[in-house]
Amino acid sequence: MKLRVGFDLTYSCPQATPTLLMLNTHPSLSDQVVVADRIVLVPSVPLTQYYDVFGNLCSRIVTPADGSLSVSAQGILNVASTPETYPIDGRQHAIEELPAESLQFLLGSRYCETDLLSDVAWKLFGEIAPGRDRVLAICDYAHTHIKFDYKKARPTRTAFEAYQEGVGVCRDYAQLAIALCRAINIPARYCTGYISDVNLPPPYAPQDFCAWFEAYLGGSWQTFDPRNNAPRTGRVLMARGRDATDVAISMTFGPAALVKFAVTCEPVS
Repeated sequence: MKLRVGFDLTYSCPQATPTLLMLNTHPSLSDQVVVADRIVLVPSVPLTQYYDVFGNLCSRIVTPADGSLSVSAQGILNVASTPETYPIDGRQHAIEELPAESLQFLLGSRYCETDLLSDVAWKLFGEIAPGRDRVLAICDYAHTHIKFDYKKARPTRTAFEAYQEGVGVCRDYAQLAIALCRAINIPARYCTGYISDVNLPPPYAPQDFCAWFEAYLGGSWQTFDPRNNAPRTGRVLMARGRDATDVAISMTFGPAALVKFAVTCEPVS
């Protein structure tokens, strides 16, 4: 199945502002690309790109002064036309068996306080057999414990605060589940990207960028989505990191307000 993904953003720019963007699909999907999602800037300003320490494709620009900047892209990828499934192997590894690159995803991070949630994790999930069943139980817990509410979204909310407040958006579901996984010795990393509504009944909400996570089980990174808590068709990764800190769609070093935001994720007829 061919899936069109993209975005149309507008920033208000009272002065020239250095900005980092993380808006392209992930380089690991290169073999699925039919049409590349090249970033278009209006007015045109110089853009350079680099890969960060997590392998995400990042862009550097300086916004124009005294005006607005439109940032957009449209791409087409080949994706599976059926809902996602898990690999056969879902065992949890002993820490001494984990690959070195996964160990950083056992540690606490800015928004995932493993120290504050360790006792909670072992109390709730310590008796569940190690492995995928334990991660699925964590997803079930996050899915029911947090009430989804856009109006109560807060960019500084941490996993522990989401646990205390019981409200949030997709990033809060993901970060709570990540912190609980790490606290119980399962490497987990934050993911952001597109999720389509293919194979779901209407009505459909406006598209948005979404957050989920990957846990290291059975020798591979496996996808889990506590917000939706069900297999989806057409999930497209943009970036991975320790938590939302590492994958912000834009980081401005000065005044630049996002005044328009539209996301596209739809099958190509």
